Amino acid sequence: MNRITIIGLGQIGASIGITLRRELKGIEIIGHDIDPETAGKARKLGAVDKISYSLPLSLDESSIIIVAVPASRVEQVFKEIEPHLKPGVIVTDTSSTKQDVLKWAESIFAETIEFVGGHPMAGVETPGIDGAQDNLFDHASYAIIPLERTSSEAVDTVVNLIKVLGAEPFFIDPTEHDSLVAGVSHLPIAISIILMNTVSKSAGWVEMSRLAAGSFRDVSRLASGSVDMQHSIFLTNKESIIRWIDGFQDELVAFRELVEKGGDPLRDTLKGAFNSRSDWLSGKINKDNTISELPTSSETMLGMFGGDKLNEITRKLKKRSEQDR
Repeated sequence: MNRITIIGLGQIGASIGITLRRELKGIEIIGHDIDPETAGKARKLGAVDKISYSLPLSLDESSIIIVAVPASRVEQVFKEIEPHLKPGVIVTDTSSTKQDVLKWAESIFAETIEFVGGHPMAGVETPGIDGAQDNLFDHASYAIIPLERTSSEAVDTVVNLIKVLGAEPFFIDPTEHDSLVAGVSHLPIAISIILMNTVSKSAGWVEMSRLAAGSFRDVSRLASGSVDMQHSIFLTNKESIIRWIDGFQDELVAFRELVEKGGDPLRDTLKGAFNSRSDWLSGKINKDNTISELPTSSETMLGMFGGDKLNEITRKLKKRSEQDR
């Protein structure tokens, strides 16, 4: 039987498993997690067909390995699985940062291993497997960053896998990825945490908590995210995040002056932010952008790398992707 292994059954890993089991018939999903309770929940949720508590055994006969653990754990997982990987197997990850992950993959994996870095821009505030959803990736952007040596056939397989999840794949440089997500993903986490800490440390927090409603809940939402995941993000993307925090600090100081002075400059700033967000929500700023397309792969060449099992998985992924068009 064709197999896909998911290492890490938190919110992202379990959501991937739920969706793949729903959409891909005849492919067995094997799950592994270092936490037995999480692994058990994944099985009950239907995120996997089987749980393997042995990491090496979870890789047996799998043609695609999905590493869905925090970025700070990726290097160790790569080192643990590398001796057990067969030539032609595809390894992909879901980490929020990519520069370090690509370096680790380049140095740890043999050239016969096909690595394709990935990052789904999706998630909910409920941390861990309790936040797993079967529609988590619907219409979400999904970054793809392969190694230079990775074959186009392997990349094509991952592209089709992402489409099966309901996400929209796009290609990006790892350095650019980490810089951009630091602004639109990691800075918001920092702001949410800072807001929560600033207000909750106030002597009036007990009284304020009764008044806190929708706006406070919306802005502080990300402070409820996985502590392990957030810690991993700040550790592995430090330089980019600091640059964005510096920029935010400058804007905050300037805004303080505007509030102090009032008048038209303050109104103009409020209007500018309103317009920028409106353009983003309406899709106006993305109207002329296009998503990179990968050329169709040759199944004959793919068979040379992964054999019949990888061919079969690719055919099923492509068939499902074509049905959704």
